Amino acid sequence: MGIEHSFWRAIAVYRIASLAYAALLLASAGGYARPMVGWLIIGVMALWTAVTSLAYATARSRTLLVLDVLVTLGCLLSSPYIQGPGAGPAGVMPITATWIGGPVLAWAVHAGRRAGAVTAIILSLCDIWLRGSGGFGHLSVPINGSVLLVLSGAVVGHVARLTKQAEERLQRATEMEAAGRERERLARGIHDSVLQVLVLVKRRGLEIGGEAAELGRLAGEQEAALREMVRGEPPAAGPEESGLTDVGALLRRYGSATVTVSTPATPIPMPSRRAREVVAAVGAALDNVRAHCGDDARAWVLAEADDARVTVTVRDEGPGIPAGRLAEAEAEGRLGVAQSIRGRIAGLGGVVGIVSTPGQGTEVEMTVPVPGPGPSRRLRARLRR
Repeated sequence: MGIEHSFWRAIAVYRIASLAYAALLLASAGGYARPMVGWLIIGVMALWTAVTSLAYATARSRTLLVLDVLVTLGCLLSSPYIQGPGAGPAGVMPITATWIGGPVLAWAVHAGRRAGAVTAIILSLCDIWLRGSGGFGHLSVPINGSVLLVLSGAVVGHVARLTKQAEERLQRATEMEAAGRERERLARGIHDSVLQVLVLVKRRGLEIGGEAAELGRLAGEQEAALREMVRGEPPAAGPEESGLTDVGALLRRYGSATVTVSTPATPIPMPSRRAREVVAAVGAALDNVRAHCGDDARAWVLAEADDARVTVTVRDEGPGIPAGRLAEAEAEGRLGVAQSIRGRIAGLGGVVGIVSTPGQGTEVEMTVPVPGPGPSRRLRARLRR
């Protein structure tokens, strides 16, 4: 994300400025026990500043963040050896100075305000311990600095999280606007071509009569349905996503004398929009069974779920799909499988597997990930009620 990259660039600038400040303090200090070791630590800090500035700009991981804290702690704990045992109780700032704020800001931007506050507490306790032997009066400055460090971690983490959410909402709004424009363009094209043809077929069929009248009636129904589809607005994202729907209950509606539906005894909760898309894809697969195997063809629907994904399988015992037929159908513009099934599931981040043996039937397996943590027992119990 662009805004998040801005945060990481700001952290890199902070590290460089803090490094310059630490070097200035060391250059202006006198009486340190081991000043040459101090410059060696400044070199380590400079090297680590370069490493983190490059690494955080391209890839971020918890391993790198933990290592960042450990390196900072190591540099901080070297202060008594460099400055001498009396520097800490005398209130002298550690060799790292404000450079210890880098990991706090990094954790805050990466994982939020709690992570930033916890990292600040760890580093602050270490700083207070280094300077704590001189009594409470000598601790007023480090305690004030620790409070500021903790507040910085919490505030920056909170602002970073809010900024990320705002950017995600803006991205969704942009995508919806683009989808709306595309919908309007397609609506104009459909109105100028398909709808006009359906109107003509309806009128001519009614004029001719007989079997043509039935074709005209069907064309009229499809014209009305297509007009409603073009005129309708896409479902709004947002609050609807937070509602949960039992996928198993929706799938059981497909059960009939020819369709056997098997679902777990417990509910399969999913966000409502995702649940409807999964069920619509299953309906498209059953439509294909009726279209290619006959109205009396048997079909089986099996739903399974775990904490990470929901899998729905549609199986029939029809003639199967010849090799290469799906690719040919897509090239001819027949997008039942490509759009109604694969397109829907891909839009949810899932995958579709199709296994077909001529003369032995077809099996369509749709696997959709469950966003966030897996469904908890509380959610399942709520849906069960």
